[in-house]
Amino acid sequence: QFNLVESGGGLVQPGDSLMLSCVASGLPLNAYAAAWFRQAPGKEREGVICISSSGSSTVFADSVKGRFTISKNNAESTVFLQMNDLKPEDTAVYLCAIGNRCYENRFQYGWWGQGTQVTVSS
Repeated sequence: QFNLVESGGGLVQPGDSLMLSCVASGLPLNAYAAAWFRQAPGKEREGVICISSSGSSTVFADSVKGRFTISKNNAESTVFLQMNDLKPEDTAVYLCAIGNRCYENRFQYGWWGQGTQVTVSS
């Protein structure tokens, strides 16, 4: 049984940092790519960043370059999203997704978590 559970979201102020976690039960992260997507109200789901099975990362969203990083712990089947210098436009539900490779197209991912809300507001 595969299951993805995100955590770590919350309400923060502009300029703050936040780390999200995604526990991928039943999915060996050394064999799959893991990505973070986000969806703001009324907007399309957007690819943010991805880490391959071998550990190389790809940033999909130009707006997060230099601020967001992705990492993982294969032994604990956990993927992390470190978000620094958060901006109001980063407000969204952040979802973890697992797929065979790092694709920006969300339809390439077969497993999804329920998401965790991140709100950036003063």
